[in-house]
Amino acid sequence: MESIRWSRYPQVANTEWACSWLTIQNNLGLADATIDAYGRALQDYFSFCSNKNIEPKTAKREHIALYVNHLLAVPRQNNSQDERVEPTVGLANATIQQRLTAVRLVYDYLVEEGQRQTNPVGRGRFTISRGFGQLKRERGIMPRLHKLPWIPSEAQWQAILQAAHKERIRNRMMLALAYDAGLRRQELCLLRTDDIDPAHRTVRIRAETTKGKRERIVVYSATTGLLFHSYLIHRRTLSRERGRLFLSESPRNRGQPLTMWTWSKVVRGIALRAAVPQFSTHTLRHLCLTDLARSGWELHAIATFAGHRNLSTTLQYIHLSGRDLAEKMMQGMDQIHAWRAQMLAAANGDG
Repeated sequence: MESIRWSRYPQVANTEWACSWLTIQNNLGLADATIDAYGRALQDYFSFCSNKNIEPKTAKREHIALYVNHLLAVPRQNNSQDERVEPTVGLANATIQQRLTAVRLVYDYLVEEGQRQTNPVGRGRFTISRGFGQLKRERGIMPRLHKLPWIPSEAQWQAILQAAHKERIRNRMMLALAYDAGLRRQELCLLRTDDIDPAHRTVRIRAETTKGKRERIVVYSATTGLLFHSYLIHRRTLSRERGRLFLSESPRNRGQPLTMWTWSKVVRGIALRAAVPQFSTHTLRHLCLTDLARSGWELHAIATFAGHRNLSTTLQYIHLSGRDLAEKMMQGMDQIHAWRAQMLAAANGDG
């Protein structure tokens, strides 16, 4: 667990109750990436409030609605012609949900501390409806869209591979391992030298580095094993000490642990050179799990491999692979084919 980088969120740091809440989350052991996401979300919200002369501590539902409207109108750069890419105006639905979650949680804290009576950020909930006592869902302040993860087409994948071909050995090793083991960005960057077992080609993902706080062991390919061997030789030129596996090679931080933000910049550079701006650090995980579904892995096996708590999360990769749909279509076509053959045979018999 790293200390909070308050310089990234100056307005949060200068707001006592927000600073206190974020510190509590950090002390509770939330992942560094989660703390950073919360901090950036609150910083954005406080900046909006400052521009609109709104006092965040006493904000009302109407002010939250204005903030949502602002998020829906933020201009975004879009260099892709892919129809699945979010429109150029307004943040992605998932990003808006993430920011509202942080704002809602910090207001929950104020309510719990007795500094507010109500939370201005609505949340969806189930209530008893009239009639038969059935549960009815009340919509939250912002409808949640459920989209399938994006993965590159074969042509886009080839462009990504070509752009990555000239990367240094560390980056090629990280790309290969992220795909092979289906690793999240934090899981990859926080790997230690003793997490890798080259004799059995396995990697241990420690519970404290995972999103669901569940440890798992996954395998990697022989090709990645060769890259790993080459990288270890190179790593010795940076440091001979055990510890974090992936180290910085910049003159300023040479030999220090590679940060997640630096890794994101590396992947972003590859994406831009490949002219595939949708490609991100998480794309390799999406592609890995989709390929496992395509190859016939069962749902529970993929969930165990990925470290998913909820099978519904894993199901989206089954759907994305088209495996179930293809199987059902083939079964349906076989039945239609048999029926038509029977009809033709019957017609020929009548003749």
